[in-house]
Amino acid sequence: MELLIYALAALVAGIGTGLAGLSAATVMVPVMIVLCPSFAGETGAYHATAIALASDILGSAFTSAIYIRHRNIDLKRGGIMLVCIICMCVAGSIVAWHAGNVVLGTFSLFLCVGIGIRFLLKPDTQKNKPVQKGAKLNWKGIAISLFFGLTIGFGTGFVGSGGGMMMLVVFTAFLGMERKSAVGTSTLIMTFTALIAFVSHALVDPTLVLEKWQILILCIVVESLASIVSAQFANKVNNRVVGIVTGAVLTVLGLIMLGIHYREELANFTLLWKVLECFEWYLVYLAGWLTVLLLARRFFAIPQELWRKLLHLVAYTSSLFMMFESHDWLTASCCCLVFAAVVYPVLHYAERWKGYAGLFNQRHPGEVKRSLLLLFITHAVLIALCWGWLNKPYIAVAAILMWGVGDTAAALIGKRFGKHHIHLPLADPHKTWEGSAAMLLAAWVAGFCAMLLTAPLSWYTCLILASIAAPVAAYVELISHGGNDTVTVPSAVALFLSLLSMMLK
Repeated sequence: MELLIYALAALVAGIGTGLAGLSAATVMVPVMIVLCPSFAGETGAYHATAIALASDILGSAFTSAIYIRHRNIDLKRGGIMLVCIICMCVAGSIVAWHAGNVVLGTFSLFLCVGIGIRFLLKPDTQKNKPVQKGAKLNWKGIAISLFFGLTIGFGTGFVGSGGGMMMLVVFTAFLGMERKSAVGTSTLIMTFTALIAFVSHALVDPTLVLEKWQILILCIVVESLASIVSAQFANKVNNRVVGIVTGAVLTVLGLIMLGIHYREELANFTLLWKVLECFEWYLVYLAGWLTVLLLARRFFAIPQELWRKLLHLVAYTSSLFMMFESHDWLTASCCCLVFAAVVYPVLHYAERWKGYAGLFNQRHPGEVKRSLLLLFITHAVLIALCWGWLNKPYIAVAAILMWGVGDTAAALIGKRFGKHHIHLPLADPHKTWEGSAAMLLAAWVAGFCAMLLTAPLSWYTCLILASIAAPVAAYVELISHGGNDTVTVPSAVALFLSLLSMMLK
């Protein structure tokens, strides 16, 4: 029975590789750790990632060969990322061994669902006008390649992912490559990085080759054949169709795996009752805040920008309320997702009301519902990763507060006193030095206080963490356009705080 599961997992993984350049780990790791007893135990997830990497070697090689034959490859724009990823994937593999089975397994489950939802929401990341194939990178492209190359490379070794999906996003959305060229280039890079990362895994724990060689051969053969067929198909169909199919398969598979993984909680409705109880108290919290704000607006002349930021205050503190009200990370994360699922359709129909835009100070159609959806999904992911994965809930608290308080200060100070616009590379030209300074100071205060009150750390450690993370928050907010700081700032802060907290141990 297990052999059939391995074959099916490798089959789906090969289809994903050929269609969109996805790493085998996206599918194979969650399937193996949830459904296969052979991958239970302390080293189960580590062995699963190694087998996924081994499957990626030939699967990616065959896929890239097909894309090369159709002239869909561009190494001039992907060369820097290739070098960076190779340098970092070995380091990630070593760290992964020390991270443990629970860390890798839980992360892989959520990664599968996250990637699937991402493709469903935006099937094609390609820009409207892709750059000419073989065009040289400018300084901005070089900086982007260096940053993402180093981070993706570490993730390649750590999670067992070849980084295909992330490379696809970077190549298309940031470097402007045509989608098929991006897939071909990313799979070529994955061929080398998967080889290096697999060798690193095998050297760290040689027993995976000696004990699971039959599974290795089966997965390599099945994924290679599936990737060849799917790559031929992908080179002949519309990009959007490929994205939707990939997203649907990964989302359904990931949700099934999560359901199986948490089957005991779901079977006795423990998780359901916890989420409902948390959600009930959250509605009370929300109703209380909104009542106070509406009464204040009724009797006082509150400026529009201040009113807008007061609503933001309710939004981002509500995620923290869910964390403190919940008994565990899963309840808090699910509660955020439930609210996102409920509020989006409600706001969609509420937009028909004439006073809707004025009540929420909406700047353009759909802004409020989109922002809330992004906010609560981002917070759900941060809670799952920081609390459920790293067991450091204070990182999620600090990241959310540093973004929320900092963004509020930046908007209020920038609108009122901002006179000197910032003209730096990547910066939003509408933002000012005064607003960014306010963001920096407010983020530092919020981060320091949050960690001082919630983290099991000394005051000077909290001071160091806040002092390093605050400039990161201010800079990411500065270069974030179109309201994307809802996602980018707390995510970047959480990433830096996570890395720093490990270094300061």
